Amino acid sequence: MKEFMLLFRQPSYDYSQTSAGEMQELFKKWQDWVGGVTAQGKLVQTGIRLAEEGKVLRAGGVITDGPFVEIRERLGSFMVVSAESIVDATALANGCPALDAGGSVEIRPVYK
Repeated sequence: MKEFMLLFRQPSYDYSQTSAGEMQELFKKWQDWVGGVTAQGKLVQTGIRLAEEGKVLRAGGVITDGPFVEIRERLGSFMVVSAESIVDATALANGCPALDAGGSVEIRPVYK
């Protein structure tokens, strides 16, 4: 088995206008989806939710506001799964709640 990181991106992670009921529904979607991956014995590690703001350090000591303001989708969190191939890891990403919000899941091999 190989390990793959699933990176969750969405156009916005601003939930300040989201009702408590909607947040509970969203949390349940994530919980159910991660639970399904776990039930298959494929979950290696979950990541923590990341803040929108940050800094980006570039070569030459250049520091800009970030992360990566030039892209439309923001990285919100990640998890590591185990799968036979990137095709299988991509199949595990199906059903991710980030997709429902117009986001994406980036799947990348993890090298140890």
